[in-house]
Amino acid sequence: MSIKNDRIDSIIQKQISYIISNEVKNPNVKFVTITYVDVTNDLSFAKVYFTTLNDKENALKGLNSAKGFIRKNLADTLELRHIPELEFVYDKSIEYGKRIEDKIKEIHENE
Repeated sequence: MSIKNDRIDSIIQKQISYIISNEVKNPNVKFVTITYVDVTNDLSFAKVYFTTLNDKENALKGLNSAKGFIRKNLADTLELRHIPELEFVYDKSIEYGKRIEDKIKEIHENE
């Protein structure tokens, strides 16, 4: 992983977050937060990790239906030779961290 790729990941994450919050009209993606973007070295694919306060299945459907719109907006705003194909993936790390926190709290309460 290079510094250039890290920078591209960050720029795409910020831009997708902006597009979702300000331009996508689908109510299923209203409370979606983009947590991380991982772009391949050749910029052909990007895994876009997200969390949501709403139902994750509906959020995923909404994101997938807006995928072309988001990609077109990325092409209009970013000066990249190639805009990657987007794959939206639910980020389970927050749920995992919460479960660990709950277990630790439970252990301390039982002492």
